[in-house]
Amino acid sequence: MTAALPGQPRILLVEDDEVIREATRMALERYGFPVTTAGDGLEGLERFRADRPDVLLLDVMLPLLDGVGLCRRIREESQLPILMMSARTEPVDVVSGLEAGADDYIVKPFESAVLVARIRTVLRRTRAVPEAAPPPEAPAPEVEEPQPDGPQPRPVRLIAGLEVDTEGMEVKADGRRVPLTPTEFRLLLEFTAAPGVVLERQTLLERVWDYGWGADSRVVDVHVQRLRAKIGSDRIETIRGFGYKLRRPR
Repeated sequence: MTAALPGQPRILLVEDDEVIREATRMALERYGFPVTTAGDGLEGLERFRADRPDVLLLDVMLPLLDGVGLCRRIREESQLPILMMSARTEPVDVVSGLEAGADDYIVKPFESAVLVARIRTVLRRTRAVPEAAPPPEAPAPEVEEPQPDGPQPRPVRLIAGLEVDTEGMEVKADGRRVPLTPTEFRLLLEFTAAPGVVLERQTLLERVWDYGWGADSRVVDVHVQRLRAKIGSDRIETIRGFGYKLRRPR
């Protein structure tokens, strides 16, 4: 077994198949990740609460408490990155995992290098939330006025009844604080950076999930649904055949 590298994210792997669990653990440890494992959903919940890992790899089909149920339980307590694993690719199975709060999913069987790449990607986008890409034909920036001494307020986007603190990662909708996962927050940044502009699913996959062509667009659709449920379903409009846009305030 390769020793875990200092500073590497700690992974909790919840998988009931012992062969897959051990093979995946050894593969991740070869890349220097410290890995804790659990063989069922209830043990996974206990290990999560005891160890507080940096990322969770979660099988969908688990005894005692299935992966969807475990994902929901953990989302009540934490916004850590969750990557679901499943051999089932039916839309209902994929969507149920994402709706429970998972940030992404990967289909079994998978190459260890692909899994590690997906882990690093989900960690990049959840650990540091960058500013969204500027909207097309953005106006020239205004000349900054001299600032008075003392602490300055953080930049806040005010649009369509939303208050988005881009540095504090806090959102209010009509004055009500809205808890978002890091992935949902990044998605909202893209919409508020370009109100009224249609953002295609592939564009969102590239900007929010760091995925190129060939990624499953269902991950975008489900995250948009989750975001709508939190900030108000009428704020994000579906443009059939293209993507989504944040409605401009009237």
